[in-house]
Amino acid sequence: MLFLKELYEDAKNIEKKDPACRNIFEVIILYPGFHILVFHRLAHFLYRYKLLFLARLISQIGRFFTGIEIHPGAKIGRRLFIDHGMGIVIGETATIGNDCTIYHNSTLGGTGKDKEKRHPDLGNNVMVGAGAKVLRPNKNR
Repeated sequence: MLFLKELYEDAKNIEKKDPACRNIFEVIILYPGFHILVFHRLAHFLYRYKLLFLARLISQIGRFFTGIEIHPGAKIGRRLFIDHGMGIVIGETATIGNDCTIYHNSTLGGTGKDKEKRHPDLGNNVMVGAGAKVLRPNKNR
């Protein structure tokens, strides 16, 4: 039930933030940024329970349909708004806070083959502009 509540909250947030959106039904039916959140929340649930192949499969199906790639291990906070999401990549150890916005063709990626934390963290209320490449974790934590 929490899964559906989070998705409804995501959809309402997108409706609120996108001036082109007329109602929540448009978000649910037409917005790939919302669709990938559905895929990701399911894939992340499976990932947490070590069903890694199934989690990656669902993630790749979501990528096929939306053009947005989010690794099932990535931790995404509440009310993420992915606007014009084509080409977004979010790596396995990335963490995204609450109320963030990410625009098209952006990457939250790593730069090597480290086994530990290798992707960046975004705090709350962060905007990642179109074409941005945010690489490597913040080592000062």
